[in-house]
Amino acid sequence: MSSHDAAVQGAAATDRRRWIALAIVMTAAFMDLVDATIVNIAIPSIERNLGASFGAIQWITAGYALAFAAGLITGGRLGDIYGRKRLFLLGTAGFTLASALCGFAANPEMLVASRLLQGAAAAMMVPQVLSIIHVTFPAHERGKVFGMFGAIIGLGAVSGPLLGALLTQWNIAGLEWRPIFLINLPVGIAGLILGRKFITESKAPKALRLDIVGVLLVTLALLMLIYPLTRGRELDWPLWGHLCMAGSLVVFAALIAYEKYKTKKDGSPLLELTLFKVKSFAGGIAVQLTFGVVMGIFFLVWTLYMQVGLGWSPLKAGLTGVPFSIAVSTAAGLSVQKLVPRFGRKVLQTGAVTMAAGMLLYLWEAGRYGTGIEAWQMIPPLVVMGVGMGLIVAPLTDAVLSDVPREHAGSASGLINTTGQMGNALGLGLVSVVFFGVIDEERLAKAPAEIGAAFTDAFQNALGWAVAVLAVIFLVMFALPAKPKQHIEGADADEDGDADGGPDASVTVEKESVLTH
Repeated sequence: MSSHDAAVQGAAATDRRRWIALAIVMTAAFMDLVDATIVNIAIPSIERNLGASFGAIQWITAGYALAFAAGLITGGRLGDIYGRKRLFLLGTAGFTLASALCGFAANPEMLVASRLLQGAAAAMMVPQVLSIIHVTFPAHERGKVFGMFGAIIGLGAVSGPLLGALLTQWNIAGLEWRPIFLINLPVGIAGLILGRKFITESKAPKALRLDIVGVLLVTLALLMLIYPLTRGRELDWPLWGHLCMAGSLVVFAALIAYEKYKTKKDGSPLLELTLFKVKSFAGGIAVQLTFGVVMGIFFLVWTLYMQVGLGWSPLKAGLTGVPFSIAVSTAAGLSVQKLVPRFGRKVLQTGAVTMAAGMLLYLWEAGRYGTGIEAWQMIPPLVVMGVGMGLIVAPLTDAVLSDVPREHAGSASGLINTTGQMGNALGLGLVSVVFFGVIDEERLAKAPAEIGAAFTDAFQNALGWAVAVLAVIFLVMFALPAKPKQHIEGADADEDGDADGGPDASVTVEKESVLTH
């Protein structure tokens, strides 16, 4: 065999390895996304089986998002320092173990604690997904890869309820809702075995140290903001809750000041504040936060509206989401491949307007048909909403990461996921205000027949708030670059060793080590 043929075969093997690695990390991302939404559809079953209160139910969903958001920045930085493959495998192992504990939970308290552990493990696993993609694929391929990632996001977000519905409805071995967690066990074990073989290790080229003070400050700030919001309604909005939320802003300010000091001291801050000087990154982060709020509000109230308000079975509620899922996945693929290269930022803004239009149509239908609304009547607004969501989720990730230096991939990925999850946790917390806040529980206790009407009104109110947030998102999107960088130019820059704004030598060395490890 000639040296040329050997080189070609070696390149083909490397190519196969990285696409297999992509499938593995995307499966992990899918598992996390499904797990974040699968619980919603099983809430009535969990409530009956464990005797969980509304407060506990909120914690089963928001607790996961809170632990996830609080640990994501740290998880991304740990990957930069100790190796993204190592942290990915460690996070996957923890996620799988926590899923088993959730599945065997004996009471609401154990389930909430297990969900917190699951969120913390996901915070180690998920940031490595975008980091591994970012350092493994050259710039000219990333558009296609992030298009696939966006489709997975859309599919995961809405197939979770369907999968949850099927597993709950089938009542496998009399386990009721428990298989929604236990299904993660074979997936997690397979991910560990294949990940060890096919994912290549990568680290930040410059030696970094873990910023312990930064970790404590960011965790404290997030807890002070989200915990009172989640518990507020249950505790009748105590004064300490308002003080806590206001105090979180002070802690965030202290975090920024300390990170500036840490950067000057040893160049190893938890937050790479220089990333916010990159306009596409700063704008994308703001969009990610506000979009997370919409997702947090919508998915939980939608499930409660269908299952509690309309009295639908988990399977009927899950199947109703299928058109939404198809629309998101289709639009996500089209947006990155065809639309964004031609129209740029306008695609994302069209997505925000389209999603708002779908929600307004849904709001009108809920009022027009009341509790007599049928699943087929929900298809038009869900398809319109799905198209809008698909036009946002896929190109947004590519836009945020497009100009990020490769050595900060982990930190940037952690920030992207943190802001999305922080928005999600804020949205779940706001459900107390925009949904439960308009339901008179004392009146419903005296007249249970009015539950349907009360939940329909609350659903309409929540949708109105979600539309208002989407209007804000539309305006924030003006901070994104009008047109994306041409990926082919990025590819040429990669050949020269200075793509993504990183230092020439370190980026070239890291790219070589990642692709040939």
